[in-house]
Amino acid sequence: MTTIAETQSVARRGAHPSSTTRIWRVVKLQFTNSWNILVLPVLILGAIFVLNYAIWVIAFRSSDMSENALDGTQYSGSTIFIFAYMLVVAIQAINLTFPFALGYGATRRDYYLGTSLTWLILSAILTLGIAICGQLETWTNGWGLRATFFNAVYFGDDSFAARMFTVFAAFLFFFFVGTASAAVYVRWRANGLIVAGLVLAVLLVGAVALISFTDSWKGVGEWFAVTGGTGVVAWSLVVTAIAAVTGFFILRRATPKS
Repeated sequence: MTTIAETQSVARRGAHPSSTTRIWRVVKLQFTNSWNILVLPVLILGAIFVLNYAIWVIAFRSSDMSENALDGTQYSGSTIFIFAYMLVVAIQAINLTFPFALGYGATRRDYYLGTSLTWLILSAILTLGIAICGQLETWTNGWGLRATFFNAVYFGDDSFAARMFTVFAAFLFFFFVGTASAAVYVRWRANGLIVAGLVLAVLLVGAVALISFTDSWKGVGEWFAVTGGTGVVAWSLVVTAIAAVTGFFILRRATPKS
């Protein structure tokens, strides 16, 4: 009898996997398309780096430009591509995998937690990669040309840990803003995105108008100066958290559509 009871217990656990198991299944589902969510963006970023390097060599070999031409590369926005790409990745992933996951028994909660865990893992992988490349860039004196690509000024000029935090937080921001956008589309389709865009535009214009009418632009500038790059990025986590929570509550009531 004991053996039969144990067999039935195992069978029930197999038929009804735990929430943790279902969450990891969602993670595996998202990584099934690893070419689009990881390999392709890294290859494109590598291609952008190679093209930039070719331009740097030309500038460095020019006798009139070799001293100062590459100083401006610290303001290059070439690496911004991969952050914007991850916003698109989040939107595509939600639209493609949400109906599929629910069809195979995942709850909306487990799906959202698994997807969020995927974004955390991807952010960590990409942040580590950019951090390593940034260190190589420092050790080689800008790839032997005093150029800047992975250590752009937008990532801050603080410690190595602060730079990693900045990059990691930036990835999370774009992933979860993309997730919230995708959740709006899944639930309300194009009309929902249009309305959400209009609401966001009104809020932004209203904020600009409020700052302008109260002559507060100087105070805003001082706040950015005092807070610093790392502090501003830390505040961006508030927006990331709002986007993450909003996306969850929207998606939990969404109905998959073909």
